[in-house]
Amino acid sequence: MKIVSHTIKPALKGRLARLDTLARNLWLSWNFDAVSLFIRIDNDLWLAAGQNPVKMLGMLSQGKIDELAADQSFLSDLDEVYARFQRYLKSKPWYRGPSDNIIAYFSMEYGLDVSLPTYSGGLGVLSGDHMKTVSDLGLPLVGVGLLYRQGYFKQYLNADGYQQETYPENDWYNMPVERCVDQSGAPILITVDMAGRSISAGIWRVDIGRAQLYLLDTNIPENQPEDRTITATLYGGDKEMRIKQEILLGIGGIRALKALGIKVAATHMNEGHSAFLALERIRSLMEEFHLDFHSAMQAFIPTNIFTTHTPVPAGNERFGIDLMDKYFRAFVSGLGLDWNEFLSLGRENPFDNQESFCMTVFALHLSAKSNGVSKLHGEVSRKMWQGLWPELELKEIPIGHVTNGVYPRTWISHDMLSLLDRFLGPKFYFEPDNPEVWASVDRISDEELWRTHERRRERLVATCRQKLAASYVRLGMPDGEVLRSSDVLSPYALTLSFARRFATYKRGTLLLEDPDRLIKLLSNKDMPLQLVIAGKAHPHDQSGKDLIRELVHFSRREDVFGRIVFIEDYDMAMGRYMTSGSDVWLNTPRRPLEASGTSGMKAGMNGVLNCSVLDGWWAEAYTPDIGWAIGSGEEYQDQDLQDKIEAQDLYDLLEHEILPLFYSRGRDNTPRAWVAKMRASMKAIGSQFATHRMLKEYYSQYYEAALNESRALEADGYKASVSLAAYIDKVRRAWQGVRIVEFKDDGAPVVSRGTTITVSVLVDLAGLSPDDVAVECYKGRLSSKGEILDGARLPMTLVGPEGHYFRYQCAMHGEITGQIGHSVRVLPSHPALDGRFIPGLVRWAQ
Repeated sequence: MKIVSHTIKPALKGRLARLDTLARNLWLSWNFDAVSLFIRIDNDLWLAAGQNPVKMLGMLSQGKIDELAADQSFLSDLDEVYARFQRYLKSKPWYRGPSDNIIAYFSMEYGLDVSLPTYSGGLGVLSGDHMKTVSDLGLPLVGVGLLYRQGYFKQYLNADGYQQETYPENDWYNMPVERCVDQSGAPILITVDMAGRSISAGIWRVDIGRAQLYLLDTNIPENQPEDRTITATLYGGDKEMRIKQEILLGIGGIRALKALGIKVAATHMNEGHSAFLALERIRSLMEEFHLDFHSAMQAFIPTNIFTTHTPVPAGNERFGIDLMDKYFRAFVSGLGLDWNEFLSLGRENPFDNQESFCMTVFALHLSAKSNGVSKLHGEVSRKMWQGLWPELELKEIPIGHVTNGVYPRTWISHDMLSLLDRFLGPKFYFEPDNPEVWASVDRISDEELWRTHERRRERLVATCRQKLAASYVRLGMPDGEVLRSSDVLSPYALTLSFARRFATYKRGTLLLEDPDRLIKLLSNKDMPLQLVIAGKAHPHDQSGKDLIRELVHFSRREDVFGRIVFIEDYDMAMGRYMTSGSDVWLNTPRRPLEASGTSGMKAGMNGVLNCSVLDGWWAEAYTPDIGWAIGSGEEYQDQDLQDKIEAQDLYDLLEHEILPLFYSRGRDNTPRAWVAKMRASMKAIGSQFATHRMLKEYYSQYYEAALNESRALEADGYKASVSLAAYIDKVRRAWQGVRIVEFKDDGAPVVSRGTTITVSVLVDLAGLSPDDVAVECYKGRLSSKGEILDGARLPMTLVGPEGHYFRYQCAMHGEITGQIGHSVRVLPSHPALDGRFIPGLVRWAQ
């Protein structure tokens, strides 16, 4: 059957055409007055369209459109919102630098809005918040991802409480995305070779205020049926499907930007899924500037940034050598690169030919800058990947940290935002990371802050009742049970919420460790407690599904029914209700397995108090005046013991601190001590954990340097990269012979503070020049195990040659008392290295 297709858009003319413009830009998603326009048109239709403004406009009858065109009140509101939108687009951003060179930000998923289901959880929501903040700050950055036909699954529970999944198809022609076309109106396509097959992909654009996100789609007629499924499902399929998706994201993403005429100067890989982009950027440099692989690689590394989110080795993507051979043998051959050398870039042990190819290792090897997503996660990551730099002390492992943040206007409820806008002033819109702005929270009265929060709790309870009743109807429950379910929870009781991906390390059932004690807390009529729980398990995670079923079964017990509910199909919309309407936000991971976590930040900005294990972001945010800590940051070998201890700690906090504080009320029924903690939480978390702070740190620590490197390298025709590649090759060939022949100092075993000690070494450079190396003294306090703690680097000065060797020395001053130790080492030194360590090229005194 021959089918001819057309795209039909709603006939909105005159001033109403502005509705379509607003609907197709996700600026709408963080501006409630814009959302209110669509709710005002028809609230039932807004909900029926899944809160998707583009789809809703397509569902409007011509009669309704004519009615709106004649409604002067509506048109006046529309004009006002549209004018705000235009002022936003034209406003002067924080970034005032050049915008000719672009940073390309790659992520497997983006959680921007419920109307665009291209996300599964925290990683995607972070990427979405990242892009919204790029728009606010005006950074020269574009996003790259994949357009999933089915997105992530929708969750529903069967009668036994067991998670089931459905995969609804996305209708992209009724969503806020636009196909990228050329001047003739034809779709822009790119091709990627996959195991000898040429796969085509279309490109779609998402407008996010002033920022753009580009998504690749293989579900097009140019592809064979099996190739059209590459972008069918987020995190779906087997390992072979995953490698296809990651080739498309990385290699295809770079080609897509080139096809769009976007000059990529630097790349930021959000997790290792996109790491294959390195090969395409290197190939492009080789082709355009006639470089060999190693010169192009040295030109690429200073312009690439890698963010890791996974604190456990098993969570890092690995591919078997058979798959790598199938999909990359020809590509690597075309680069003139030895196959085993290529594989070694993705191996922790480059000499183990049986080791699989790890995307995180590959990304670390090819990035000048790498980071974890909280201070603690940076420490965990340095320990995890220390084996890539075995010659370095732990603190020198080149993995830093930028703690995650959240985009305030997405996650602070519109009720609370209205209050904050009134008291914090216009600076709050573009400077939500400014502590001086947040200090104005003190101007809000206890009563007004508390009443605003109470309205959010009422909305959460109403939403939970609606969702639970709807799920009972779907399950075919008797009318009496449906009616009973619609009256669960209380709008006045202390509401504790837990919403997480149901992975076992997040311990979603920790509260059930002592059921009798939990029931006692839930049954306290004087200080009632209620629980709202939500979250999805991965479709193949049987253990996670069992945790959900256990919670559902417990919630249906007669002695707790109505005081604990599990809400199915957790998404961004439900997340906003929970993080704004709860009183306490609970997080119970096994430290240190929570890389960062951001839901608690969202809750904190809404005045919801955190009660959490000291892991991820909470380990650096916690103070007693803004919430509660479960434990004191201990790490356990015995997990059962850990669960018992930390569950009892949680019960104690609830019984003796949290509940009494919440129900300690004055004559006006306002819990003033509780409100004081709310106020402190909002000021601390709001100013420290907005994505605006996060993006400014990425710019100052990573983006700015990468853009400057790109300009400098291109300006000199990549001569520095060619020189560096030749230098590294020379050093590698000589390094086996480099050694420290003699190491001594003139200090006595016991010296007085301030005594100068001269350290001297004699080095065999194995034919290298003194200009090729740096010789350093590394000193610091000694631990009880004889290890140097918090070592400091002292450059050593060349004294001169002695026969075939070279003498270096430095003066070391005893500034601190106690047992101090020092050693010496030789490192490669080249101006283009800019302080980077090269794995395998460090020689210590033996």
